[in-house]
Amino acid sequence: MLAGKRVLLIVTGGIAAFKALDLIRRLRERGASVRCVVTEAATRFVTPLSLQALSEDRVYGDMFSLTDESEMGHIRLSREADLLVVAPASADMLARMAAGLANDLAATVLLATDKPVLVAPAMNVRMWTHAATVANVETLRRRGVSFVGPNDGAMACNEHGPGRMSEPLEIVAAIETLIVGDRPLAGRRALVTSGPTREPIDPVRYISNHSSGKQGHAIAAALARRGADVTLVSGPVAIPAPAGVKLVSVETAQQMLEASLAAGPLDIAVCAAAVADWTVAAPATAKMKKRPGAAPPEIALKPNPDILATLSRSGPQRPALVVGFAAETENLIANARDKRQRKGCDWIIANDVSPATGTFGGERNTVHVVDAGGVESWPTLGKDEVADRLARRVADHFTAPRPAAAAE
Repeated sequence: MLAGKRVLLIVTGGIAAFKALDLIRRLRERGASVRCVVTEAATRFVTPLSLQALSEDRVYGDMFSLTDESEMGHIRLSREADLLVVAPASADMLARMAAGLANDLAATVLLATDKPVLVAPAMNVRMWTHAATVANVETLRRRGVSFVGPNDGAMACNEHGPGRMSEPLEIVAAIETLIVGDRPLAGRRALVTSGPTREPIDPVRYISNHSSGKQGHAIAAALARRGADVTLVSGPVAIPAPAGVKLVSVETAQQMLEASLAAGPLDIAVCAAAVADWTVAAPATAKMKKRPGAAPPEIALKPNPDILATLSRSGPQRPALVVGFAAETENLIANARDKRQRKGCDWIIANDVSPATGTFGGERNTVHVVDAGGVESWPTLGKDEVADRLARRVADHFTAPRPAAAAE
C-alpha cells in the first residue's frame, strides 16, 4: 500500500523516540522511503546514526546548515514528501505547531509544508490533559492535522493514563489511511473473541486458564485499523480494550456465545478466546467449606457451548469468513486440521501453548494458518505482528478478485 510513497519523519524529544526506529522499519517493509528530521532534544534519546542506518537516507537537524539551506532545505524537505509524520510529538512540539513557530528545522518544515501532517503524541498524562495541550490539539485539528493516539497505559514516568505513544503498527495503519485513503475492510462487520472464560464452581471459585487476551485484543485492533466495525467480546483480562472497537465484557462461555450471536450479522468472526471446554453442572450458591476430615467435594462437569462451531454453521447468518484458533500442546498441525473439519470454519490459526513456549501471557507467538489450501507457517513474531499479518490476510480475502465462473 505504501510502495513508492515518501514519508518525512520528524522525531522530537521524549523516551518514546526509540519507537521511531521500529516505525522506520515497518514503513520500509511496506515499500515507503523514509527521511528523518530530528530536534536537538530527540538526539538525547535516539542517535541520528541509528535513524540514518534504518532509513538509508540523510538525517537532518541543523537549521543553519550552509549546504542544505543554500538549496532552501526546509522547503525542499517538506515538498518532496507525500506525508509528514511527527512521532513522537512532544507537548512542546504541539505547542510550537499551534503557535506557528519556526525556531528550529523541525518546526520550520512543519510551518512550510502544504502536505498532510500526522502526529503521534507522547507525553505524561498530566501534560496531555492540561488545558494548554487540549487547546493546542483542538487548534491543530481545526487546521487539518491528523492524530493517532495517544494510547492509555503505563508510561516511563511510572504513571498510568492517556499519553502513551501509539505502537508503530498503529501509526503505519494511520499513514496508510491518509496516503491511500481507502481502508480495505471499511463497511465490514467483525467479531473477535478474546481472553479466557471463567466457569463458576461457587461464588468465589472458578475454572479458567492462563489466556491473557493479548493476541485477541491485538487482532481486534488490527481489523479496526483496516476499517472494520469491530465488536470485541472478551473474558476477564488485565489489558485495556484497543481504541476504535466496541467492547463487550463477559465471564462464562455461555455469556460469550450470547454476546457473539448478538453482534451479528457479521462478515468476519475471529474466535481467538480460550473458551473452557466444560462448565460446572450445578455451581454451589454459597462458598463450599472445607470440613476437617471430610473428603474433597465431587464436581460434576458438563460441556460448554461450542462458539466456533455455532458461528461456522451454514445459513444466512453465517459470517463470510470464520477463523478459529487451535491452542495445542502436541500434534499441532494434525489437531488443527482435524479441528477445522469438525468445526466447519474457514481457517484455523494453530499455535503451540506448551509452557516452554511462553505463548500464554507472553508477547510473542508462532502460528500456522490452516485452510482448505494447506498450511502456511509464519515465523515467531510479536503478537501485534501476528495480528497485523492476519488482518492483512483477511483484507486480501475480501479484496482479491474471484475466479470467473466457467462457461456452460
